Amino acid sequence: MNATAAQPNPRRIAVIGGGISGLAAAHRLVELEPTCEIALFEKRSRLGGALWTKHERGFQVELGVDNFITTLPWGLALCRRLGLEEQLIQTSPDYRQPFVVCRGRLHKLPDGFLMMAPTRMWPLAVTPILSIRGKLRCALEYFLPPSKDETDESIASFVRRRLGREAYERLVEPLIGAVYATDPDELSLAATLPRFREMERQHGSLVRAMRRQMATRRRQQKGDEESGARFGMFVTLREGLSSLVDAITRRLPRHAVRLGTPVERIERCGDGWRLWTSHLARGESPEGKSEDFDAVMMAAPSYVAAELLEPHDSELAANLASITHSSTAILSLAFDDKQIAHPLDGMGIVVPAVERSAILACSLSSRKYAHRAPEGKILLRVFVGASRWPEMDAMDDGELRRRLLGELVELLGIDGQPIYESIARWPRSMPQYRVGHKELVEHIEARAAALPNFELCGNAYHGVGIPDCIHGAEQAAERVLRPGRARQNG
Repeated sequence: MNATAAQPNPRRIAVIGGGISGLAAAHRLVELEPTCEIALFEKRSRLGGALWTKHERGFQVELGVDNFITTLPWGLALCRRLGLEEQLIQTSPDYRQPFVVCRGRLHKLPDGFLMMAPTRMWPLAVTPILSIRGKLRCALEYFLPPSKDETDESIASFVRRRLGREAYERLVEPLIGAVYATDPDELSLAATLPRFREMERQHGSLVRAMRRQMATRRRQQKGDEESGARFGMFVTLREGLSSLVDAITRRLPRHAVRLGTPVERIERCGDGWRLWTSHLARGESPEGKSEDFDAVMMAAPSYVAAELLEPHDSELAANLASITHSSTAILSLAFDDKQIAHPLDGMGIVVPAVERSAILACSLSSRKYAHRAPEGKILLRVFVGASRWPEMDAMDDGELRRRLLGELVELLGIDGQPIYESIARWPRSMPQYRVGHKELVEHIEARAAALPNFELCGNAYHGVGIPDCIHGAEQAAERVLRPGRARQNG
């Protein structure tokens, strides 16, 4: 018998959604099984989703995500496998402390305050951000007993319980809001920052736990210095995060990517799937073409997955649709150094909701990464939207710019108009991990597992950051190729 003829037909696998999750899934499929046939469907005219870099007039502007965390290993690991490690750069060591707006003025975040807890008490004791009563309430945290309630709670509830209302409103809420673009009163602690609840359980106090962790981290950093470890907590790519998208795309089989091709409907076809797609740029009507696949990986937003899965499992579809998404926008502005009175000696600004500002945060983009602007220029990225300013969706670009620029002028002492500007809008882009999200996702994944040769991945389930999305997508790809593989999260 001819050996070539005896080879089984390669598996055909469809990936729906061309953001970082879909790209990471497709890449992992090819890594593990180079002979499989991949079709990556993306309704837009480009890949990458929130990874989108624009180079204009000497500025490198990230229209969406601008870096990723290194304490989760999966982003770094993928960059290494793609040959991008030498392109990774870390934040400028001179500008790593953020500002917090307090009564219309900028103040440095107390040194050692990490997301929801202090590692050092003296900076907290001298900060002008908190009143004397607020500082004393924070100090009381050391003596409070841990909660015995095992049910999920909101981040706001947890922080008020441990550190008090003022520390929550002035320090934690703006930090959390800037990351998750949602109201921490609705944000699940178990689904977003479970390590803080674990600190309370194990150590009885966040302050006590953070002190011990920092001592461990200092020993690790000393070891890293001796071993030549290269990276700090956050990194980006020298040519922008679109270069990660490009590097993955180059590894995919020729003709695998189908841009401008929305999936209109999916059907069960034995143990496989039939996908109906359209390509409106070619004048096709919706449901203009069908193709059969052995497996489907759903990396589209959960609300898109809900629509496609409703004919197959209405309960699964309803659960997916219940994950709401907030809309955001990013206004990028550039100025000459001499136009801004403030020294901008930090990496960014977060704005508490109690300030009644439309701004969630402002990244001092060219302070974080100096290569993003020519010498003598400053590039800023202003974040708005979510529950803070939902009416933004109906506002035109001119009005949005006018409102935000007016606030920045007051905060930073800006003189004159920007020398560069652009607006990127991200409708329904940030999934909201509400209280009970972890249990909801467990139920979703149990229902999805009952569908043959089908996997879900994306930012709606186990983390919104780049490393989380990569990890979830790669695990899903491994399960597609190795049916019966156990699910592992984290």
